[in-house]
Amino acid sequence: MTGKELWYISQAHASGHLAGDGQFTKKCSAWLEQRIGCQKALLTQSCTAALEMAAILADVQPGDEVIMPSYTFVSTANAFVLRGATPVFVDIRPDTLNIDETKIENAITPRTKVIVPVHYAGVSCEMDTIMDIARRHNLLVIEDAAQGIMSTYKGRPLGSIGHMAALSFHETKNIISGEGGALLINDARFVERAEMIREKGTNRSQFFRGQVDKYTWVDIGSSYLPGEIVAAFLWAQMEEADAINKRRLDIWANYHQWFASLEKAERVRRPTLPRECVHNAHMYYLILPSLGLRTAFIERLKARGIHTVFHYIPLHSSPRGQSIGRAHGDMTHTNNTGERLVRLPLWLGLEEQLADVIAEVVAAAQ
Repeated sequence: MTGKELWYISQAHASGHLAGDGQFTKKCSAWLEQRIGCQKALLTQSCTAALEMAAILADVQPGDEVIMPSYTFVSTANAFVLRGATPVFVDIRPDTLNIDETKIENAITPRTKVIVPVHYAGVSCEMDTIMDIARRHNLLVIEDAAQGIMSTYKGRPLGSIGHMAALSFHETKNIISGEGGALLINDARFVERAEMIREKGTNRSQFFRGQVDKYTWVDIGSSYLPGEIVAAFLWAQMEEADAINKRRLDIWANYHQWFASLEKAERVRRPTLPRECVHNAHMYYLILPSLGLRTAFIERLKARGIHTVFHYIPLHSSPRGQSIGRAHGDMTHTNNTGERLVRLPLWLGLEEQLADVIAEVVAAAQ
């Protein structure tokens, strides 16, 4: 907590409005629109919900194909599979672990409708190339920026570049509300319909703005609004976003400095940061030489009371991914990363214990 979360929750209760789109939801949406520069920011119950809304807005239909990395969370694929689409998995780059932009174009078919770049660990994909491919093939780009709040690509905030984007405020993210997310819209043609989809397919938002004299069912949709208690908690975090970001970056930088010698000795590989990307210290990971060494590394640290974990099981190798998706081309880097990456603890309360954690990690990696 940053200090004001419970106070703002009490204020939401005192206002007599605990359903969605109250004063705190409006504050959070305005903050996102200002900081990211999107046309519209709509708070949702989760990043998953935001991706599902984006899939509806993209008019994804059964038989359509959606290009994405396999090294991502299941929601990236599920949102489109729910609309009947086939996820087409493309390998990742070995440096940033983001989708390899050089392999996207060859994966495009007449059925392709959307490209979904996932900004892994808050480090941007090569968005200029991806947007150029999308423009030339008349495709939509939906950024999965779940991990990307306050990161930039060539000075542009993540979430502001694609036609749409999804953010996460899950408790594992930098700015949190327990569960929560946001749909960001950068293409004005999607704004009006997005409001309807979010409000169960009704034109309720227009009604409250006085644009219609009653609201009714006009489109498909669902109840994607978070309640005001969630938004109140989130607003307290947003007020302290810069301080949170700085503290996380300090922890990340300490990790990075201390593990340079291990990388030089070829014991581990540290994260790579392209020059054009400013990251948000969402995650600090190491890549070990093999699966066996990673397993032993995690067990040694667990014995010392330090919780380290691997990340995604690649979607193309999962039971559901094999049955409804397809991998385009070689997935060497995805497979290797899935077996060797380990995430280290990184949260604001780690500052006082950081030196001890670093010492134990260095010992375990020798």
